[in-house]
Amino acid sequence: MNYSSFYSREIFKTYDVFIPDTVILETEWVLRFAYKFKPTEICEAFKRLFGLPNVYLANESLIVQVLKWHETGLDFADAFHLAHSQHYSEFYTFDDKFVKKAYGLTNCEVKKP
Repeated sequence: MNYSSFYSREIFKTYDVFIPDTVILETEWVLRFAYKFKPTEICEAFKRLFGLPNVYLANESLIVQVLKWHETGLDFADAFHLAHSQHYSEFYTFDDKFVKKAYGLTNCEVKKP
């Protein structure tokens, strides 16, 4: 075991840990690109991490929704953006795939400008 892995485990064993939304988004990118995790593997890893009793998130219910949508095929960042947009009726994007995959998921309509 290397030192950074050891210290990371010790932090999660010893302290209360707050994980900001921006760190979650960045971690997904690293898991996907650097470690070649599949969406289901990413979601499973996050669920285990976020299920620890000393881990805190800014908005747990939002992250649960992001993981649910990502598991069903929505890009992680797109799911994140959409989850953050639930108080609005429309979300504009130039991403055709996002428009198609988000159709019917929520009352916030994802569409092209």
